[in-house]
Amino acid sequence: MRQRSVIPGFGLALGTTVLYLGAIVLLPLCALVLKASDIGAAQLWTILSAPRTLSAIRVTVGMALAATVFNAVYGLLLAWVLARYRFPGKRLLDALVDVPFALPTAVAGLALTALFAKNGWFGAPLDAIGIPVSYTPLGIAIAMAFTSVPFVVRTVQPVIEDLGADVEEASRSLGASDFQILRRVIFPAIFPAFLAGCSLAFARCLGEFGAVIFIAGNQPGKTEIVALLAFIRLEEYNYGAAAAIAVVMLAMAFTMLIVTNLIQSWHLRYVGRGD
Repeated sequence: MRQRSVIPGFGLALGTTVLYLGAIVLLPLCALVLKASDIGAAQLWTILSAPRTLSAIRVTVGMALAATVFNAVYGLLLAWVLARYRFPGKRLLDALVDVPFALPTAVAGLALTALFAKNGWFGAPLDAIGIPVSYTPLGIAIAMAFTSVPFVVRTVQPVIEDLGADVEEASRSLGASDFQILRRVIFPAIFPAFLAGCSLAFARCLGEFGAVIFIAGNQPGKTEIVALLAFIRLEEYNYGAAAAIAVVMLAMAFTMLIVTNLIQSWHLRYVGRGD
């Protein structure tokens, strides 16, 4: 006799999942692509090749990459500290990691602008040594890093916790140095999660809006991001141009996620097999 499952059957679960994805995710994305395709290939190219659009894409991608590189290093270190060490205030620090998720992005942008303004707590000493932050690309990178760092930490931290310290002790007993343990034991084990966290952080940086517009200054050609340019086109009732710019952001995010999944599949197939 077939055992009855507490969870709904495959047909009901699959149907509910497909219906949700279709109504909440796929339908808006398809409408966006169709709206962008209505303007024609020639006008689409004119919009995307405009100097202002190219500058916004360059600023957005460049600062998103800078923020992702910072989060890759800092997020990995923070995840390691939270997973492997005990110290006073650990629970508070662990809770603070999720603040960018809970905090409205506009509030984060206002707070960062106040901190890094020329008369702010952090901005004043930095400006004194010739490093302005507010209304510069550096401010954009800081805002992006602030809102996306939890993706790296929360993706890598559980993997480090499951890895256990006994693996390191066994490697050390066989004569492996700390660097060899990190390169050949720890990092290969956490690499898929680390790559996933970095790709999610990068995708979040590409689409960040509220935390960036306050600290960026929104100067066309200098500190204007793609999301803001799409919003400006909407305010101008130029829906075709806004959809075209949004499709570019969507394509960049999807490409990043696809490449990440391919790299993870290759790692699990070949590196894992080699181990």
